[in-house]
Amino acid sequence: DKVDEQTAKILKREVSDGIIAPGYDEKALEILKQKKGGKYLILEGDVSYKPPTNEYREVYGLVFAQKRNDTVVTKKMFENVVSKNKDYPDSAVIDGILATICAKYTQSNSVGFSKGGQMVGVGAGQQSRVDCVKLAGSKLRIWSLRQHPKVRGLKFKKGIKRVERLNARLQYIDENDMTGPERKAWLQYFDEPPKSLTEQEKKDFLKDDLTGVTLASDAFFPFRDNIDVAAKFGVKYIAQPGGSTRDSAVTSAADEYGMVMVHHGIRVFHH
Repeated sequence: DKVDEQTAKILKREVSDGIIAPGYDEKALEILKQKKGGKYLILEGDVSYKPPTNEYREVYGLVFAQKRNDTVVTKKMFENVVSKNKDYPDSAVIDGILATICAKYTQSNSVGFSKGGQMVGVGAGQQSRVDCVKLAGSKLRIWSLRQHPKVRGLKFKKGIKRVERLNARLQYIDENDMTGPERKAWLQYFDEPPKSLTEQEKKDFLKDDLTGVTLASDAFFPFRDNIDVAAKFGVKYIAQPGGSTRDSAVTSAADEYGMVMVHHGIRVFHH
């Protein structure tokens, strides 16, 4: 679809270096031309383009070739529920599709957390898959705590820009980690120091908010530690290819937490 005026207005305020789209409305194009002082890269994609079957990478004179990952992620992939809990609502299937598509285009190793039809945490490019889960989980935690009433209710001075407000909220969430000079600079955003968000308040909020989360992986989970970590972030649904020699142990771990696990059989590695 063409980029319309409303979409362009959203893109204008978000951080990015460029856009590729099938087309642009006249008003949308004028808005995007103003982004980054006129240096925003705007490209029109060819909707009729058909990519080649194989992809190639050259490394010091060696050429690697592989078939392009043309997998289309569909609901049918999520029918093989291997866990004891078979209660897999359509909303969770949609989250699983979204997170799997995200993993397909994210640097491996990668996992993604989704909830309510949106990505809420991505862990990518790690050598250890459990580190991916921990990284994505830390982002999920921040995403959730950004919804806390104390965070949303921060009173900024007039004139504080949107990005500065965002960064200040992130600092506030982990206020105890700030250095002395960092805290001094942070306080300049407010007319008076905000009341701290206590660790107990965070714990209570996360306990209520982090429920029904979906986790998808671009390849199989080799050990149960991935499941144990995922459980700490409210994961209820897991989508993965399966195929590990330890599949049964990983599935048993999911059963211990009452999770729903799907093996769809498709690795979506991206290198």
